[in-house]
Amino acid sequence: MTFTQRQRVGLTVAAILLGIAVIVAGFVHRIQQPRIMTVSEMRANGLFLFDTPRDPGEFALTNHFGEPFTATSLEGDWTLLFFGFTYCPDVCPTTMSFLAEVKDNLVGTEAASTRVVMVSVDPARDSVDQLAQYVPYFHPEFLGVTGDFPNILSFARRFNAPFRKVTSEDGDYQIDHSANVVLINPKGDFHGFFRAPLDLAKVKVTLRSAQYYWSQQYD
Repeated sequence: MTFTQRQRVGLTVAAILLGIAVIVAGFVHRIQQPRIMTVSEMRANGLFLFDTPRDPGEFALTNHFGEPFTATSLEGDWTLLFFGFTYCPDVCPTTMSFLAEVKDNLVGTEAASTRVVMVSVDPARDSVDQLAQYVPYFHPEFLGVTGDFPNILSFARRFNAPFRKVTSEDGDYQIDHSANVVLINPKGDFHGFFRAPLDLAKVKVTLRSAQYYWSQQYD
């Protein structure tokens, strides 16, 4: 084999190795990217999205800082909205603890652009001060919301979150309510909901997927 032939062989081998390196690098890059689910996969994993997000309209409530909580309060970020109450014995503390775990497991822009709001379905007992003690206990960035009963009832109906008062024989009462978590997009629209029971890994990947599809459409 002449020197020229050896050069050609060497160049061919180098080109092949370079091609293999590019393919391997592309494969590694793809497997390192966050998993993005299809809409049907998201549904199978507990996140139900509406074909057309729903505008909840105007409302007037109060957050646990004593400040107005209105339609504009839901704009700008993604919101995980939960309907509960501070005297709830099990579902509410369990769900709030779960949402705190979700929040702590989000990273970068996902964490910065996702907030959690608990709206009380027991405004008779859940005053601003009561919520201010209860909600931040689970996470300092969480926001509690209360208001007059008619306004709370109207607000809950807009997000398909029915609830009812259940009175015991001793005169005490609990509130029967949904354990689903509402997803609100940065326009403030009802985007969908996570159906209970909730799973950390599933919520993370379905939330990321919903945010990804939104960014493709609006960013």
